[in-house]
Amino acid sequence: MTRTDSKPTPTTLRAASTLILLRDSEEGPQVLMLKRHGLSDVLAGAFVFPGGKLDASDAELKDTTHLDESPQALHLRLGENDIDAATAVGLYVAALRETFEESGLLLAEDLAAERAEEALARQASGMPFNALLAEMRLRLRVGALAPWSRWVTPPDSPNKRFDTRFFVARAPDGLARHDERETTEARWVKPRPALQSYWDGELTLAPPQIMTLAHLARHTTVDSVLSEARGRLPVLIQPHVIRDPEGRTMCYPGDELHPVRERAMPGPLRLFTRGQRYEPQDGFEGFFSPAGNTHAH
Repeated sequence: MTRTDSKPTPTTLRAASTLILLRDSEEGPQVLMLKRHGLSDVLAGAFVFPGGKLDASDAELKDTTHLDESPQALHLRLGENDIDAATAVGLYVAALRETFEESGLLLAEDLAAERAEEALARQASGMPFNALLAEMRLRLRVGALAPWSRWVTPPDSPNKRFDTRFFVARAPDGLARHDERETTEARWVKPRPALQSYWDGELTLAPPQIMTLAHLARHTTVDSVLSEARGRLPVLIQPHVIRDPEGRTMCYPGDELHPVRERAMPGPLRLFTRGQRYEPQDGFEGFFSPAGNTHAH
C-alpha cells in the first residue's frame, strides 16, 4: 500500500455538532437518521444524524433562563481545554437547534405536544432560534446531551472540513419529520440492520456514521449507551488516510499506521474503499468482532 506524495492544501475546519437521538425498542436501541437532500453540497443522498455547523448565536445563551445546566459543567464534560465555556455551550445548543430545524424534535422542558407545534410554526415562519426560546420561555435540556465523540474531517477531503462533536441523548416524545430542504426522509433505524442495508447498497453512509453505528450496535438499551457516554470523555477521531490505486483507506486510532496508537472505539481499525462502499478487512462481520481487525495483511 502506498502513500501519496502530493499534499492538498487543507481547507478550513468548521465547528459543528451532531445529535444521536435514541429510543428503546423490543429489538434494542433505535437511532434517528435523516436523508440528506440529493443536491446538498455535503453528503448528498446520505443518511446522517441530525446536525450542522455552529452559529455565533448558539454561544449567546448563558444563564438558567434557557439552559438547565451551567456553562462550566457543560464545558467540563466536553474535556476541551482549548475552548471557552461559551463556545462549549454553543456546541450543545447547535446540536439541539439543528436537530429541531431538521427533524422537528426539540429537547426542552415542559414542551407538551401543543407547545411543540407552536414552536415548529414559529421556526417555520423564520423566527431565529434564540428569539423563539425567549418568546416561548423555553428552557433547553442541554443536560440531557452526553458527549460521545469528536470527528475531524481528514485534511485531504475534497469537500468542506468539519470539527464535529457528536452527542447522544434519549429522544423526546413527538413525531420526527424531515424539513424537505436539507433532508428528504426521517427514519428510525437499528444500528446493525442499518449497516446491513448499507452493505446491501440500500443506504448511503459516510465513515463517521458507519463507525458510530458499529459502536452503538454493541449496546442493548439506551441507558447502556448513555451510561458509557457519561462514564468517559468523548474520544477524538482524526482519520489517517492512505491512498493507493484502489482508493482511500481510512485508518483509525489504534491502527499501526495511525499516529495515535491507543484504540479510541470498538470495531475495525481500517475501512477499505471497495466499489462504492467502505468495508472492514474481514467483511461485514468485521464491524462487530470483539476488537475488529487490527491491521491489513
